[in-house]
Amino acid sequence: MRKYRGLLLAVFFSIFLAACNQGVEDPLEWEIEDFTFTNHNNEDFGLADLEGDVWLADFVFTNCTTVCLPMMANMTDLQEQLKEEGLAVETVSFSVDPSFDKPEVLKSYAENYGADLASWNLLTGYTSQEIDDFAMDNFRTLARKPENDDQVLHGTSFYLVNKEGIIMKAYDGLNPPVEDILADAKILLTEE
Repeated sequence: MRKYRGLLLAVFFSIFLAACNQGVEDPLEWEIEDFTFTNHNNEDFGLADLEGDVWLADFVFTNCTTVCLPMMANMTDLQEQLKEEGLAVETVSFSVDPSFDKPEVLKSYAENYGADLASWNLLTGYTSQEIDDFAMDNFRTLARKPENDDQVLHGTSFYLVNKEGIIMKAYDGLNPPVEDILADAKILLTEE
């Protein structure tokens, strides 16, 4: 009997430890390089401003005629659901068309979607080549503007970033798994 009690205690202890160490499932763990760009208020904004915050990121542009429209609507809905759940998650949208997307254009664009700009920064202030390199190096996605075209080729994922600036998950921004995002955000917000 003692042998079984010890075995049961060992199993229980293992389950307890596993439950206490619940992290985001299959994390990407992609580190983001330091950056400072210009936000929709024409202020410097960068990785240092997000230190200690959990945040969602995406890549969009205001002249987009296809995927950005549902992405912006989805991110706005997601921002609202995060607030309803009491989850303090910041949002960062990187413009992939910085020559057109000046701060005032980004601000107006976000306001048209009903975005809460108190916790959402839309960024510009770099060249097209710089954002393409940044997107590929950090988020492993395209942000490429072909010559003689006003549309930009870019990824449609939403990225969940932890308090240390590490990309933990990528989700479909066109059909986001809201419950998964909320659950993963809760986990990251409780991590020390």
